[in-house]
Amino acid sequence: MKSEARAVVIGGGVVGVSTLYHLAKKGWSDAVLVERRELTSGSTWHAAGLLPLFNMSYSVGQIHKYSVKFYQELQRETGMNVGFTQCSNIRLARTRDRWDEYMYYAGIAETIGVPVNILTPEQVKEIWPLCETDGLLGAIQHPDDGYIQPADLTQALAKGARDLGAVIQRNTTVTAIEQQPDGRWLVKTDKGDILTEHVVSATGNFARLTGRMVGLDVPVIPVEHQYIVTEPHPAILERKRQGMPEMGVLRESDCSWYMREENGGLLLGPYEKGAPCCYVDGPSEDSEYELFQEDLERLMPHVETAIARVPAFGEVGIKKIYNGAIAYTPDGSPIIGPAPGLKNFWLNEGHSFGITAAGGAGWQLAEWIVEGEPSIDMMGVDPRRFGPYATEGYLREKNEEAYANVFTVHYPDEERAAARPLRTTPCHGRMKRLGAVFGSVYGWERPNWFAPEGYEVPEEELGVGADVLMKHNHAAPLEDGRIVEKWSFRRSNYFEHVGNEVRNTHENVGLLDMSAFAKCWVSGPGAEAWLNRIFANRIPKKDGRIALCHLLTKDGGVRSEFTVYRQPTGFYLVSAGAYEAHDHDVLNKLLPKDGTVAMFPFTTHWGVLVLAGPKSRDLLRKLTRADLSNAAFPWLSGRRIDVGPATAHALRVNFVGELGWELHHPIEMQNAIFDHLMEAGAEFGIKPFGIRAMTSMAIEKSYRLIPRELSIEYSAWESGLDRFVNLDKGDFIGREALVRQRQEGLGRNYVTLEVHDVADADARGSEAVYRDGRLVGRATHGGYGWRVGKSLALAMVRPDCATEGTGLEIRILGKLHPATVIGESPFDPQNAALRADG
Repeated sequence: MKSEARAVVIGGGVVGVSTLYHLAKKGWSDAVLVERRELTSGSTWHAAGLLPLFNMSYSVGQIHKYSVKFYQELQRETGMNVGFTQCSNIRLARTRDRWDEYMYYAGIAETIGVPVNILTPEQVKEIWPLCETDGLLGAIQHPDDGYIQPADLTQALAKGARDLGAVIQRNTTVTAIEQQPDGRWLVKTDKGDILTEHVVSATGNFARLTGRMVGLDVPVIPVEHQYIVTEPHPAILERKRQGMPEMGVLRESDCSWYMREENGGLLLGPYEKGAPCCYVDGPSEDSEYELFQEDLERLMPHVETAIARVPAFGEVGIKKIYNGAIAYTPDGSPIIGPAPGLKNFWLNEGHSFGITAAGGAGWQLAEWIVEGEPSIDMMGVDPRRFGPYATEGYLREKNEEAYANVFTVHYPDEERAAARPLRTTPCHGRMKRLGAVFGSVYGWERPNWFAPEGYEVPEEELGVGADVLMKHNHAAPLEDGRIVEKWSFRRSNYFEHVGNEVRNTHENVGLLDMSAFAKCWVSGPGAEAWLNRIFANRIPKKDGRIALCHLLTKDGGVRSEFTVYRQPTGFYLVSAGAYEAHDHDVLNKLLPKDGTVAMFPFTTHWGVLVLAGPKSRDLLRKLTRADLSNAAFPWLSGRRIDVGPATAHALRVNFVGELGWELHHPIEMQNAIFDHLMEAGAEFGIKPFGIRAMTSMAIEKSYRLIPRELSIEYSAWESGLDRFVNLDKGDFIGREALVRQRQEGLGRNYVTLEVHDVADADARGSEAVYRDGRLVGRATHGGYGWRVGKSLALAMVRPDCATEGTGLEIRILGKLHPATVIGESPFDPQNAALRADG
């Protein structure tokens, strides 16, 4: 057994072996994989082997696309049959919402290069003659999709890795993982120790146990998944005898199951409500090729709908029911990337669709480890999208919820109810009494919008129009039973109420709770020099000044965005609440080792209330003696002020483009500040507003968000951050790449589009953008701009399509709309509102 290696991969399932293969393919031939039993003896062996390209996540979609292509190349490379059956995949739609979901997905697929066919019910019948098509609106088909034999795939990956020089150590149990003083890792096993630079945890059901060895609370708990295999059916056997093609993988999404042929019979895989978590404390030491007791009763509603859709399924006996563990995370997507707080410790865990994701996950993680960056934006699967709030109890509720919702319609405005409310700000109750309809980000409850008193969505508007199992299309009822929000891909019931919030903020004054912002304090003798070395913009030179600063990748892409507020004793950094663990981990890992810079997390210490609107200065003047004029308190500055009897740092910035201040305050003073603002603001028409109104106003200002317009895949130039990049200040991360790109030219440009002929559906992001019928870009965000009265989209397009006035087209829910490139910031391009004096 080797005693040293460049990297050690722990776990011999398909994900771990793929990671080893791709590390070796990148030239790290001295990588070692350690597996406690035999390869595939965890979840891989009982996986159904499906290769679904469908995924609403940009990151996961790219990973799946790579896998399907790579598995065919691997077969040719190794000469081993991976058991790939390219029979296509058909997803049925019975409701309008489902059809909208498929049309929205088709845009995502087109922009990442995944072919999708639109099928009529008659075409479904031609491909799947055993399928009844009554009640179908249509279907989508992935012609490149199919299924694979998981064990054969894993063995082919293992051969490919060994051929490249990598080593696989089977029947070897990791007993401890210890970091050495020089930063390297000592992986202790029952067969000897291995000293290595990098460790990759790909241990599936053992993820939490592996994490505990290094002090990590890995946000993965498996859930029981069952599938049924039938005896052979005469009609399928006859098709085989006639040499007819295999029918594609069939998915009745509205009844939450998939079906395919299996050895002359059928395989049915339901995703039912009530499937329990398992291995909460990890599998037993002797766990190998393990299954749980089947529970057919739990599956019966799905079985009945399967028989109705494919009567042949009910005409043969059950051969076997498999009930095995598959790993889940709270949002159903895997965790791929660096572990927070640890140097060179990597996670490739939580794969609920591990066979499909294994190839792409191994590819991107190897890129990340060897090159220092992935080549696609991985924010959707980054382990640091979760934080310390994701405890065992939270995971059990959320992971079971994620499993039960695999086939539900994935609405863009959906807010799932499990494990909520969890993290609430002091003013949560006050916002609730004012009608707040909450969403959740990083565990925090935030008002999305405000419903009028007594408001309720009429029951007749909640019907889905078909007798289906997956009927969940609205937010959880309030305590009094009222349902106030219906989800949709179109303009939904909250549309006009969000418009009212925007109008009031624009005409009077609005109040928004943004306490979920990630916040930290940076200080020390080396703080200013360090921040200047890592950020593209120049750090403010004067106390009380504010700058928007971006942390770039070495290739000039945008990793994180921070508001930097300089104070006499240090720097206060604010970034997106959803990425607190990510942003703070990145900063921590860049800190100088000489102790000249200290960083302290501040998120839960300070709250943030945003006061915005043309009357915000008049209101604030009633509560403070501070001079709020432009001369004394200009835009992009901050100072400590009194707010009635309380205190706050007032920062003259916001994300809505109106006159206003962010009031950053001791969290224990939040309710006092809230009450004084509401009381003093009554004469000025103060009303609260939510995240959806804020987003609408931000789009009108062409403001960028991570990971939409700001991404590691787009350079700072491509994202239009020229005014936030200071090439003259000296070296910083990504500077060389930006200099080179300015000389070589850009591959795309960020633009704002006015979308025409819109009735009830605006762009959401990921829609395909065309010019003369050819794909030229993709939308990154979109919505209705209430202040300008236009449907808007933000997009990345080819440079030759970015000139103001250029006519383009954008496909929204299957319909092509004309669009025009307009100037940035269609509302108040001169920032007169932001800079207003008085």
